[in-house]
Amino acid sequence: MFDFQINATCRHTAARCGCFQTPHGPVTTPRFMPVGTLATVKGVTADQLATTGAQMVLSNTYHLHLQPGEAVVEAAGGLHRFMGWQGPMLTDSGGFQVFSLGDLNRIDDHGVDFRNPRDGSRILLTPERSMEIQMALGADVAMAFDQCPPYPATENDVEEASRRTHAWLERCVTAHTRTDQALFGIVQGGCFPHLREASAKAVAGFNLPGIAIGGVSVGEPVEEMHRIVRQVTPLLPEDRPRYLMGIGTLREMAVAVANGIDLFDCVLPTRLGRHGTAMVAGERWNLRNARFRHDHTPLDPTCPCIACKQHTRSYLHHLIRSEELLGLTLLSLHNLTHLIRFTSAMERAIREGCFAEDFRPWDDDSPAHHTW
Repeated sequence: MFDFQINATCRHTAARCGCFQTPHGPVTTPRFMPVGTLATVKGVTADQLATTGAQMVLSNTYHLHLQPGEAVVEAAGGLHRFMGWQGPMLTDSGGFQVFSLGDLNRIDDHGVDFRNPRDGSRILLTPERSMEIQMALGADVAMAFDQCPPYPATENDVEEASRRTHAWLERCVTAHTRTDQALFGIVQGGCFPHLREASAKAVAGFNLPGIAIGGVSVGEPVEEMHRIVRQVTPLLPEDRPRYLMGIGTLREMAVAVANGIDLFDCVLPTRLGRHGTAMVAGERWNLRNARFRHDHTPLDPTCPCIACKQHTRSYLHHLIRSEELLGLTLLSLHNLTHLIRFTSAMERAIREGCFAEDFRPWDDDSPAHHTW
């Protein structure tokens, strides 16, 4: 049910393309996954989302537990029916909120005691409770509950978070009983190489259907993220999908794919869209700028999204300056399409044997310059 097949590899790098089978369909890799935290990719309908080339979509355990509650989603027939998305889905465990809501929680070996930001009530999230909620939500992939340490953090603090992550993973494996849902483990260890190595080996030892690298894009220098990916990925099983959490920029995805990563997610494309910013040719364009007022050309002539095929930069500029909701939706759709096109182009380049030439624009001696 959760088979992962590698279809081609790059002769010059560790890049590979493959297909991850799920109960709701295949996910071709490498692949960017849109984030729909509250069972919605913000500002975008499920039908519109399908036009971006999206395959697997994310939602969040913690936030859905707060509103509307997993019982409501389960009664609706699960996340897929609740939000009207028929493709594969993944739920984050709530572990990232251990990091992002650090001022609202208290952590010990049993779990995390959150203060509800809505009404101040207490919410205890444990590995067992996270699994219970995720099984009720019914996504194709559930993530293990982990502790994501901040950056910077002391070696002792990161070591403690890693130890707790591994102990919680064991409890997640015991509590997770839904056979039509895959459980992925998460590697932690911060920026300490020996802790990353120990975590990778510990998580790989559970023989799960997939493994994620967490604890990146939390404030560390981008070079540190690259180093972590180069170090950790070779320690993970080759026959399972490898997921780098929270990454959604072209260069970082290309570097990660070159080192053997398969899956990505990030809130960046819709967050930028909601703020009037478009991702074009590796740059970020603020459509509020006056230079677009009389520009009647497509945003990106090579892009197949509705914003680029049916509208102009001038019109998008007008929508954003007028604070029309349509402008935010169109830019979000474009940004999602942009990142998914990029990962699809990497997949095609790996199959055709030209990945190393087409996706090394960060190397001074490479002729590539976003040739996708």
